[in-house]
Amino acid sequence: MTEKKYVLAIDQGTTSSRAILFSHEGRIVSTGQLEHEQIFPKAGWVEHDPMEIWQNVRKAVAEALSGAEVNRHEIAAVGITNQRETTVVWDKNTGEPIYNAIVWQDTRTDAICKELAGDEGPDKYKTRCGLPLATYFAGPKVKWILDNVPGAREKAEAGDLLMGTTDCWTLWNMTGGPNGGVHATDVTNASRTMLMDINTLEWREDICADMGIPMSMLPEIKSSSEVYGYGRKNGLLIDTPISGILGDQQAATFGQACFEKGMAKNTYGTGCFMLINTGNEAVVSENGLLTTVCYKIGDQETVYALEGSIAVAGSLVQWLRDNLGMIEKSEDIEDLAQSVKDNGGVYFVPAFSGLFAPYWKSDARGAIVGLTRFNNRGHIARAVLESTAYQTREVLDAMNADSGVALTELKVDGGMTNDELLMQFQADMLGVPVVRPEVAETTALGAAYAAGIAVGFWKGEEDVVANWKEGNRWEPKMDEEESSRKYRLWKKAVTRTFEWVDDDVVAENED
Repeated sequence: MTEKKYVLAIDQGTTSSRAILFSHEGRIVSTGQLEHEQIFPKAGWVEHDPMEIWQNVRKAVAEALSGAEVNRHEIAAVGITNQRETTVVWDKNTGEPIYNAIVWQDTRTDAICKELAGDEGPDKYKTRCGLPLATYFAGPKVKWILDNVPGAREKAEAGDLLMGTTDCWTLWNMTGGPNGGVHATDVTNASRTMLMDINTLEWREDICADMGIPMSMLPEIKSSSEVYGYGRKNGLLIDTPISGILGDQQAATFGQACFEKGMAKNTYGTGCFMLINTGNEAVVSENGLLTTVCYKIGDQETVYALEGSIAVAGSLVQWLRDNLGMIEKSEDIEDLAQSVKDNGGVYFVPAFSGLFAPYWKSDARGAIVGLTRFNNRGHIARAVLESTAYQTREVLDAMNADSGVALTELKVDGGMTNDELLMQFQADMLGVPVVRPEVAETTALGAAYAAGIAVGFWKGEEDVVANWKEGNRWEPKMDEEESSRKYRLWKKAVTRTFEWVDDDVVAENED
């Protein structure tokens, strides 16, 4: 029998789908990656084509396997991690989506969220599901599709439609699709729908009824580490166990070995996401954070986290590149920002789709403030990078207030951690060391660990801790008075973005 040497992780992200093959030591052996189209039908709307995503997942897997000259017999298990909240509704008989996937950044459900909130306000479901009523989450997206796609509600009520986040869509297709595909998700992804009870880990019939979502559409909720099913007969991974699912930010927390209560990580990707482990208690935030499931390994106790979600981080650099043409490649931003000694008084609040944590203001819009004739492209580039560090500081302040424990260091990962200027400024803003691991692909690695643990490829958390190695460390250098002054001006800039959207502004943008 061929020795099982590897675990394959599929990372279905916001901008691309990747497949990464990991060794037992948690090292990357090979990768495959394909970007998918970002579809913007109207102002505030963001969609993906679910069929394009599924085709790209298949191609990325083929690329990773051929790159390492590995076949399925050498793969112990497959783990899936995914952009959370992005929602697909499809016909279970044909496997065809009835509408594009509505992406987590999409704000079209604002009116639905306000209507659901009624007099009780955005925290109506918070004690039940841990989340505020916001456009970010999956439940209202499903309601929008059922309300707006002709014939969808009838098909849903007849039991012909399924819904799921992109982990669920990927798993269903990988295990056979219309021919016996497994319709399941894990607790971390289910905790982002607004439809799951944060304490019982079961779907809430009352919230589903409020949103008009038939229970027959919902996937089965499983742990983050167990065998869900096996690769389909006509695929590259025939009979390979698919045994790990974690939403991307929870996967990064797991891959960063944040297993102790009070340990935190921040991932710098399209958005920015900080999670702090709160142990076996679902702590309800008083400061605008989300209560979320961190992970659940098999039948072990559930581990929870508080999360601060920032909508725009790396995507702001892309915007500077694609919409303004200020840089040719995303990595050019650091040199441009380094061309000036400070931000020149410029602050960039990237509230493109409202503000997420800790404000949750969907009517905010982006602003560049503090401009004078002295300023140039370098100051704007620097303000772009600094905005991510300021937003992270806001989230950390909220976490310290909620948990009552001051963070001693922050583990970081994601593409933007390659930017020295940003990481040093982040340490300066937080006043604590910022630490990056040797293997920066912590999201895919976390999903690989969850899958490998389920089949005995790794023993458990102790193997994850043993494999984690420090790569870089940034110590705070800025004096506290200076960092406080900059942060105060940032807070002032943020207030300038509030309550920007009204009917006139929306109409003007959508013409």
